[in-house]
Amino acid sequence: MVIPVHDVNPVRRTPWVTYALIAANVVVFMLTPGVAGSVAGDGSLAQLCHLQAYLDQYAAVPRELIHHQLPQLVPTGEVAVGPRGPGCVVGPPSYDKSPELSVLTAMFLHGSWLHLLGNMLFLLIFGNNTEDRMGHVRFTLFYVVCGYAASYGFALLNADSGDPLIGASGAIAGVLGAYLVLYPKARIWVLVPFLIFLPLRLPAWLVLGSWFVLQAVYSSGEGISDAGTVAYAAHIVGFLAGMLLAWPLKPGTPPPPEPRGLLFGRRARPRHTW
Repeated sequence: MVIPVHDVNPVRRTPWVTYALIAANVVVFMLTPGVAGSVAGDGSLAQLCHLQAYLDQYAAVPRELIHHQLPQLVPTGEVAVGPRGPGCVVGPPSYDKSPELSVLTAMFLHGSWLHLLGNMLFLLIFGNNTEDRMGHVRFTLFYVVCGYAASYGFALLNADSGDPLIGASGAIAGVLGAYLVLYPKARIWVLVPFLIFLPLRLPAWLVLGSWFVLQAVYSSGEGISDAGTVAYAAHIVGFLAGMLLAWPLKPGTPPPPEPRGLLFGRRARPRHTW
């Protein structure tokens, strides 16, 4: 798995929507109850119960999306001591939850710093050019539509699951799919873990194509032991939705500049012809 760090593809205008999405995700993460303790590894039971209650209210749940079956008992965020020891209290929900709206709120929730920073890195690198090509308003709608497509696509494949679905990965996967359609020949600086992190400049079609193949492999359960904890199927659906929505914009998209003079992070010596 390569780590993208920068693309050689300048933008014509400031990607305000991309920056706003990154800021919103960071702010929501910082305000999510119980996350600070869980990230540090020393979260108390009260923090974990509060986090469970928060996610139950604002995360997307496949069973709720497909069957519209809202649970009768949910975590309340309180802790009580029972015959089996302390645990989270459950009770009737004190709120009215809209499964459809929960898809939108879930797109701004993340479970860890690693989850958040990984998503924001991909959004920063590939979102600015996609927004530049689409425009601010159209990119905003595109981002939301891809997020909904990813969530409902995953829910259709896991209709009876009661596990919360959180993260911007599905929407960002749509951005990656759009970037692949619009700028397949753009050069991406990546770090390849090979004894050390080796910097390479690779074409976007190779970087994003290999990412998509890995998602498909992981979604099948091959090559990874915890495939059930990551919604790889949502990544696949979001990626394909992004490709489909961006396809009409491919004609007329100016090609990215061809980088010259750089090789593996160092400036190459000029060659003289006679």
